[in-house]
Amino acid sequence: MDEAYVEAVLAAVEQIPPGRVMAYGQIAEYVGRGGPRQVGAVMSRYGSAVPWWRVVTATGRLPPGSERRALEHLRTERTPLHGTGVDRRVDMRRATWDGQPRHDAGES
Repeated sequence: MDEAYVEAVLAAVEQIPPGRVMAYGQIAEYVGRGGPRQVGAVMSRYGSAVPWWRVVTATGRLPPGSERRALEHLRTERTPLHGTGVDRRVDMRRATWDGQPRHDAGES
């Protein structure tokens, strides 16, 4: 895995706003290379320094092995969720970030 790809994935994850998420495959599309598995490999090896909990599966499942910690972060950020218990997932329809910068009211 080359360093430029790792840097691109981590930079993309750092841009995801609080309360929003992207799926592994969406990040691959955003950076223009790789796929969900390659993004997952980057996140498992290097993702601890970025908001890793904002990266989920395409169905909204939380990062495997870190579900409890991810859920704490997501709740704090008021990320839209649905389901209960082991079926708790991110509401992808409401929480997916499209990669576009947000413009707050009052900005021109």
